[in-house]
Amino acid sequence: MREFEWKDKSAYTYGLHGTPTTYTLEERIATLEGGRYCVLVPSGLAAIANAALALLKAGDAMLLPDNVYGPNQAFAEGELARWGISTQVYDPMNPADLVSKITPATRLVWVEAAGSVTLEFPDLPALLQVCRDRKVWCALDNTWGAGLAFNPFDLLPGSGTTLGVDVSVHALTKYPSGGGDVLMGSVVTRDPALHRRVQRTHMHLGLGVAANDAELVLRSLPSMALRYRAHDVATRALAQWCSQQAEFVQVLHPALAGSPGHAHWQALCGAQDAAAGLFSVVLDPRYTLAQVDAFCDALALFKLGYSWGGPMSLVVPYELARMRVGWPGHLARGTLVRFSVGLEAVSDLQADLAQALQKLA
Repeated sequence: MREFEWKDKSAYTYGLHGTPTTYTLEERIATLEGGRYCVLVPSGLAAIANAALALLKAGDAMLLPDNVYGPNQAFAEGELARWGISTQVYDPMNPADLVSKITPATRLVWVEAAGSVTLEFPDLPALLQVCRDRKVWCALDNTWGAGLAFNPFDLLPGSGTTLGVDVSVHALTKYPSGGGDVLMGSVVTRDPALHRRVQRTHMHLGLGVAANDAELVLRSLPSMALRYRAHDVATRALAQWCSQQAEFVQVLHPALAGSPGHAHWQALCGAQDAAAGLFSVVLDPRYTLAQVDAFCDALALFKLGYSWGGPMSLVVPYELARMRVGWPGHLARGTLVRFSVGLEAVSDLQADLAQALQKLA
């Protein structure tokens, strides 16, 4: 027992520290994302919390993109603030704004590609270069890219230098699981010292995942690339169709020309031609929130739900004005609705959208 060492996986000592099943999944997720080390946690939000608590202390400052995943900001304002950690938001589409927001107290910058809900695609290498130049950690919520759209730890291939994030968090609930029936998250790193910090916090918080849940994700991983591509193809078809409907004043999808950050998506993900299974629309401002809700209620195949990456298509209306510091200049005015495209037939999903639009009119 005295010779066992759980930190380097040379032995199995206690379930929270890992089992043969979770060690296997950790290794595969780390490989998928281009990292070296991985810890598993019960959800994507737990991964965000694990990373932040490992890297920050009282008196530190953290920066979030203005289009950040909402629970990340809620965690910062509801928990980190009580521990003396301050948070500001920056414009992810303007690296100069990130430069202006970094102070001597800044220790961690979060990035998302694409942004939550509004799906802007930032100039990720430029944001990372800002962090590198100012010696602050950069963490990516990589749930959208899933390790398939781009390698978060090597964002300038062929340049002779390695420019990548320090930490990648991933809601394995989404594409790796694929069934919409497992909650899990991961924190992936390349640096051994950084991994030790994450690992130590992981232990102190008593975070762990069930072996049966890990088994389900392991079972789903071999089909992940096929499912991701199927979601992607269907989503582009529906987004293109929606862009021709008068009721929608804007369609947001990184692979659509004209969508905010499309050129950045093309530069980073063009070789893989990968764009996940989400798109958002902005309905004409003449429609009231009640009418937009009625449109969502009228959908039969798109169920009301916040998650994504599973076989069932989902829809959520958002009150964007309550989520952002100010109305972004690159977004049309109106009510935003986000669609997660599942694995149903595209023709059926398009027909569902068409009949709901008739009821909206």
